[in-house]
Amino acid sequence: METNEAILAFSALAQPTRLEVFRLLMVHEPSGLPAGEIARRLAVPHNTMSTHLAILTRAGLIEAERESRSIVYRAQLEAVRSLAGFLVKDCCGGRPELCAPLIADLSPCCSPQTTPSKEVIHG
Repeated sequence: METNEAILAFSALAQPTRLEVFRLLMVHEPSGLPAGEIARRLAVPHNTMSTHLAILTRAGLIEAERESRSIVYRAQLEAVRSLAGFLVKDCCGGRPELCAPLIADLSPCCSPQTTPSKEVIHG
């Protein structure tokens, strides 16, 4: 990831509603959510949500796909990986033991779950 791409992604996420949208879509990977459902869950007017979704899409953080009469949005996991990689690319000046706690903090989020997760509903 280039610096300008990272700045675009961070700029898109530097707004509370867009950050909530992105986090909500991360929870709903890989199925995603229709635009109307995102707006409803976050209690944001549809036209305002449309603008937020467009900004996140231009930043490459989410993608849209038409499914029947709905547009379903999904988080772009590769963009998340690239952004995280950009942040820690030169982590600790070649001393990986200093970055171990950071990597350990990221690992549990992706561990297989042994019990069914409960859906998080916002709004």
